[in-house]
Amino acid sequence: MTTQRRAVEVVMERVPLTSRWASERWQPAAVSIGTAQSPHPGAILERCDARGEHWRFRGFEIELNRSEAEGYWLNMTTPVPRVFVMWRMSEDGATPPAQPVIVTVSYNEAARFMDGGEQVDNVPMVPEIAEWVQAFVAANYKPEPRRKVKRNDPFAADETDRGGRGGPHR
Repeated sequence: MTTQRRAVEVVMERVPLTSRWASERWQPAAVSIGTAQSPHPGAILERCDARGEHWRFRGFEIELNRSEAEGYWLNMTTPVPRVFVMWRMSEDGATPPAQPVIVTVSYNEAARFMDGGEQVDNVPMVPEIAEWVQAFVAANYKPEPRRKVKRNDPFAADETDRGGRGGPHR
């Protein structure tokens, strides 16, 4: 099976809200190319001001598998390809509380995560990742050929029984 991996970094963002129900919202802000072996895996605070916070998480990978090639193809054929980040709120008091778990570029894999009740958000794909995924799709995916669908015609059998005349047998 053909598998490729690329190191990436995820930026999680805390956005302050003026709402009586919530004071903030967490979401992925960006996914960029990382280094192969990040010297400091974990979260690094990049920005903290009135507009919110940005935390950079190193040590993640996007893995491309031939078995997910259709999901990559579906993503790459959209006007704006996306990177999907499955993330969770930490229950053990970690800082920051929003923690990315898995990064993928497969529509199908992201849909399975959401079907399983996970939090999945997306960000636009940077050109370096898009070129890598596009090359993988070109080498490993061939869309299924379209098949003609036979129409379910309840009278088709009657036509052959009648000799093609269209009238009842007498």
